[in-house]
Amino acid sequence: MQILFVADVFGRPGRTVVAEGVGRWRASRRPALTIINGENAAGGFGITAEITRELIDMGADVVTSGNHIWDKREIYTVLEEEPRLLRPDNYPSGNPGSGVWAGEVEGVPVAVVNLQGRVFMREIDCPFRRIDALLAEGPVAQARVVVVDFHAEATSEKQAFGRYVDGRVTAVIGTHTHVQSADARILAGGTAFVTDAGMTGPHEGVIGVEARGAIARFLSQTPSRFEVARGDVRFQGVFVTADPATGRATAIERIDEPRR
Repeated sequence: MQILFVADVFGRPGRTVVAEGVGRWRASRRPALTIINGENAAGGFGITAEITRELIDMGADVVTSGNHIWDKREIYTVLEEEPRLLRPDNYPSGNPGSGVWAGEVEGVPVAVVNLQGRVFMREIDCPFRRIDALLAEGPVAQARVVVVDFHAEATSEKQAFGRYVDGRVTAVIGTHTHVQSADARILAGGTAFVTDAGMTGPHEGVIGVEARGAIARFLSQTPSRFEVARGDVRFQGVFVTADPATGRATAIERIDEPRR
């Protein structure tokens, strides 16, 4: 089973290159499952109902997110109504939506889990204990292939999480920093891992925004307006191959392609 994961989509430039990149990879490699992290797809902050539909129409089977999922108030209703749009599952109970999608892919039970780290981020429920609970019972426990989008800031937390679930899930794909890491590998227990899948969007600025605004904020330590950058638009992510009989990953390939 082959799985395409598209790294954090940033703004309109990101959405444009997603349409091209997903189409190209689906035509050449024919992934059975396509997952897109879309939490920054609306102007770099959050996602809307229209953009959620746009990403699904582009080929996303599941749209994952992170801390910016809450930026657009309209998305609260979408989280309740669209099971393919996920928010981190370890936010406190009572919030709209879910961080789990489960279904059959090529006749194999599959689950996608969205979790968020806590180091340098909001002090939400523990992602380590949450994955234990999910793997103990319910649709994630019944799935043979399990892919986790772990949205976190600290590389140490991401790597610790990967080691913690090694052999219990198919893949742990780190997101959030928008800087692709060079450590994609298969861990000892058969779990595919990458600290950060990167960013699908403009790379000429500072993690997606124009450099001038980002630099001004660091110099002044006061709020400054961020604009989505435009140049060096790249399609980033990973391509995972898994054995559907065992749920173990057999390969993980980094994707870093300039817009064509």
